[in-house]
Amino acid sequence: MGVMEKVILFANPKRDPELRQLDRVRAIAGSLGIECAVGSLPCELDVLARGAELAVTFGGDGAILRAARALCGMDIPILGINLGHKGFMAELEAGEVELARTVFEGRYTLESRMMADVTVFRDGRCVYRDFALNEAVVGGVSRVIGLGVYGDGRRIMGFDGDGVIVSTPTGSTAYSLSAGGPIVEPTAQSLIVTPVCPHILSARSYVLAPERTVTVELQRLGNKTAYLSVDGGESVPLRDLDRIEVRRSATVTRLVRVTGRSFYEIVSSKLGE
Repeated sequence: MGVMEKVILFANPKRDPELRQLDRVRAIAGSLGIECAVGSLPCELDVLARGAELAVTFGGDGAILRAARALCGMDIPILGINLGHKGFMAELEAGEVELARTVFEGRYTLESRMMADVTVFRDGRCVYRDFALNEAVVGGVSRVIGLGVYGDGRRIMGFDGDGVIVSTPTGSTAYSLSAGGPIVEPTAQSLIVTPVCPHILSARSYVLAPERTVTVELQRLGNKTAYLSVDGGESVPLRDLDRIEVRRSATVTRLVRVTGRSFYEIVSSKLGE
């Protein structure tokens, strides 16, 4: 791989209010004769992304999630520069920005991350579609709800509780981990089902094969309120007997790797060994 010709820089005024980090990266790219297209998500990508070979995000994992969703299907890899707190997905910390030069010169590797398709069925009809890099969360609002969880139509568990998380391996270190789910190597292929505050002791987290279709069915909702949230996005209202299906997507997110840090090092650093 040679020197790139065009990169996208996704500005993040919240994490980089004076755009100092962005300007540092833009200067590095400029010194190599690389065109920089600058935008702030959400934005129109038709022109911005045309001919781009890389997208650079500034912030934490949220910035990468937004970029992955915006770039879905465009086959543009992402380099994350962490300006947040945890930043499990970001490759570079703020003090490592100069390594962007190495990436721009084509000396890097790519890591593929599984994504999941999320579909809501109501009375047999599809009423909502989305895709996730981290997770799909079905939860109640203020009150517990009844849930049935199935793998390829076979019952996994049923319980009353706060909700359930169906995550990808990338999302295993996010909400799923906080709810007691396992840490799964992010390049693995699997679906992780983690109940949130279940009212029975037998409801535990499951790691399923990637070929499985996970179905969450709302039961006995009555006058209670429930929602679906994908990758921390807006809450989609749900009704009694709605079925939410989650399965491996044909689309993947590709993250740039250049430091050589292992996932185990990242976990120890971010979670505190």
